[in-house]
Amino acid sequence: MSNMVIDKNKPVLVTGATGYVAGWIVKRLLEEGITVHAAVRNPDDHSKIKHLEQLAANLPGTLRFFKADLLQENSFEAAMAGCDIVFHTASPFTLDVKDPEKELVEPAKLGTRNVLNTANKVSSVKRVVLTSSCAAIYGDNADCENIPGGVFTEKDWNTTSTVQTKAYSYSKTVAEKEAWDISNKQSNWRLVVVNPSLVLGPGINPQATSESFKIFQQMGNGKMKTGVPHLGMGVVDVRDLAEAHFRAAYLPDASGRHIVSGHNTSFPQIAASLLPKFSAYPIPRRTIPKALVWLFAPLVDKTITRTFVSRNMGWDWHADNSKSIQALGITYRPLEASTQDMFQQMIDSGAFLPKS
Repeated sequence: MSNMVIDKNKPVLVTGATGYVAGWIVKRLLEEGITVHAAVRNPDDHSKIKHLEQLAANLPGTLRFFKADLLQENSFEAAMAGCDIVFHTASPFTLDVKDPEKELVEPAKLGTRNVLNTANKVSSVKRVVLTSSCAAIYGDNADCENIPGGVFTEKDWNTTSTVQTKAYSYSKTVAEKEAWDISNKQSNWRLVVVNPSLVLGPGINPQATSESFKIFQQMGNGKMKTGVPHLGMGVVDVRDLAEAHFRAAYLPDASGRHIVSGHNTSFPQIAASLLPKFSAYPIPRRTIPKALVWLFAPLVDKTITRTFVSRNMGWDWHADNSKSIQALGITYRPLEASTQDMFQQMIDSGAFLPKS
C-alpha cells in the first residue's frame, strides 16, 4: 500500500494510550518516526506508562504524554493542538457494572462527544479514526437470522441490544452513532471507523488486562477444563488491528466503517488452536451441550442470562471482512499465531502461577 500519505512533521493524538489496542497503535506510529501525543488519565503514574516509555526509547518517533479525562469538556485541547490525526480508542470496557447507563453508556457517548467537539475547534485536525466495535453492528449471534445471507456487513447496525440486556454493546452503538452525528455536521475532518471483533494477541504491556485475557486465563488455569460452549465469534489479532487503524489514518481514500475481523471462529476452535503447543495445560477439549449451559450458566455466573445463552450459544458468527482487505489492504495472520503468542506471553508473565 504505497499510496499512504504520511506527514512526519505533524503530530497525532492517541486517546486512551495505555490501552491494549492503543499500545500497538502507538508502536506503529513511533516506528514511522511520528510524534505521538498520548492522552492518559494520569501521566504522573509511572507504572501505567512505563511500557510506552520503553517502546519510545528504542524507536525513531517521539512520545509526549498529556493528561486528559474523557468526561471533562475541553480536557483534550492541549493534547490535540497541532495534530492532523486523532485516534480515539478510549472507551470504558467492563462487564461488571452496577449502573450501566452511568458507568458505560454515558461515558462512551460523552467521551466521544468531548473528543470530537474538540476536533471541531482544532483547525489542524483532518481525520479522526474511531475505534468502534462489531458490537455496534450486531447484538446477538441470532441476529444473523434477520440479515441477507446471514453474514454481518458494515451496513448493519445493532438494533437489539439495550441498556438492560447488553449494556456494553449498546454503549458502543450509541457512541458510534454520536460520532457520525457530529461528523456529518462539519466538513473540516473526515471520520473513519474501525469495527473490530474480539481482540486477541500479546499486549505491549505484558500485564495488560482485557476481556480476552480473562478468557485465556480461564482456559489455562483449569477453570474451563470440563469444556467450553459452542459460542460463535469473530476474532482479530491486536497487531493486525493496529495496522488497520494506521491505514485508516493515512490512506487518502479510507472512509466509512470497516469490519476488522480475521476469523469467523468459536470457543472450541480457539481452545483447539492452543493444544498443539500447550497440551500440558488444562485447556478445554470438550464442547458443552447448549442445554447444559442453559441450565447451569446463570447459577455459575450471574452475568450470563438464559436469554443470552439461547440467542448466542450454538450459533455460528459470520461477518464479511472484505472491505478491510480491499480498502485498507489488511492481511490477517493465522488464528494460531494470535492465540499461541498471547498464551505464551501470559505464561511468561506468570498469569497461571498460583497467587502466593
